[in-house]
Amino acid sequence: MLTSILNRTLCAAALLLMASPPSRAQTVEVETGVFCETQQQMERFVAIYDEDAYAAMDAVNAEENDPTACVYGTIAFIRGPEIATARNNKEAYHIVRVIVVGFITHFGFRASAPAASFATEKIDERAA
Repeated sequence: MLTSILNRTLCAAALLLMASPPSRAQTVEVETGVFCETQQQMERFVAIYDEDAYAAMDAVNAEENDPTACVYGTIAFIRGPEIATARNNKEAYHIVRVIVVGFITHFGFRASAPAASFATEKIDERAA
């Protein structure tokens, strides 16, 4: 059932994208992870992240005095450009701007009005 809801939601998002002015091809992706409202919040998240995403997320939210500055969840989004690179004492990450078009709730997948957010992609720094 969740797959059916997800497919309908992604189809609706795709139809909305096709109705927008022509540009480059856009793909709706679905991913679970931490998403922050601003680039600075995501950079701070990466800086203090040490194997516990919830602790780092809670710390950023406390610093911002906003319980939803960074959230953990499953969203449907359109990937935008890599904005920056952020590091902590163990790893490096690309900060990526995304446009959220839907999310999973306790009641299933819900489409949403497009909203900007920021995500990370871990950089593989192993020697080739």
